[in-house]
Amino acid sequence: MKLPTLPFTVTDWSRVAVTEHPGETGMALWRTFSAGVLRVRLVEYTPGYLADHWCDRGHVLFVMSGELVTELKDGRRFTLKAGMSYQVSDFGDAAHRSSTETGATLFIVD
Repeated sequence: MKLPTLPFTVTDWSRVAVTEHPGETGMALWRTFSAGVLRVRLVEYTPGYLADHWCDRGHVLFVMSGELVTELKDGRRFTLKAGMSYQVSDFGDAAHRSSTETGATLFIVD
């Protein structure tokens, strides 16, 4: 990931509008800052969330609260708790999708 040229920017996430993204089950609530190809998000997954797609986009994902299960299309599963992160490149190791039984809040850069 290469950050585009942009001025020093402060984001007050409480002032960023929420967009709703339904999963196969549950909901993802996104607050998004975009600059060129850069996307920075504060994402909340509701309890019982399961993504409705496999993702091949690269991310740096940090779990701020809750617990997240990331499943790779090849069958591997990883449970991340608050304070943990994962990093994956575009079309990298394997397509992935997220789920959570309890809910989770994430900070994602992609």
